[in-house]
Amino acid sequence: MGSDYQQLKSQIEALIFVSGDGLTIKEIVAGLDVDPEDVETVINSLVDDYLERGGGIFLQESGGKYKFATAPEVFSVIQAYLQTRKKHTLSKAMLETLAIVTYKQPITLFEIEEIRGVNSRSLVTGLINRKLIKVAGQKDAPGKPSFYATTKEFLEYFGLNSLRELPPPKDVKELNFDEI
Repeated sequence: MGSDYQQLKSQIEALIFVSGDGLTIKEIVAGLDVDPEDVETVINSLVDDYLERGGGIFLQESGGKYKFATAPEVFSVIQAYLQTRKKHTLSKAMLETLAIVTYKQPITLFEIEEIRGVNSRSLVTGLINRKLIKVAGQKDAPGKPSFYATTKEFLEYFGLNSLRELPPPKDVKELNFDEI
């Protein structure tokens, strides 16, 4: 079993992983331009590897396609995680408010509401509770309203290293940033 075999094994494993819905041997052969028997040998080896390690995922054949699946023993953990994750999704209104804060920070609640045209206090509170925005000072104006800005957790949530990685406002089609 040489380095060519190991490379083919890594390639097939990666292709099956990124496919999501799985791949047939024919699709793998077409994608890699390799002999179908070699693909079948590698897949059998991968199936054995995952079974031997006894982990939370394994490689299975279903409907003629090979795909990764989770072990039945970890179902309850996955179910709990997905329910928690679902609670952390953001509504359209929250995303709109977050986009306004992101592109106009630091910004006050009054300025957010001026842009949105509706009361946004509960949305801002929700974004603070999720640690996506924070109070970032106070405006030197009557009543000393708070400024809001994004947080480190905001960057992590969206997989960013810095705000410079954000697309320019004109490229965010879901919102009309001409009004912002």
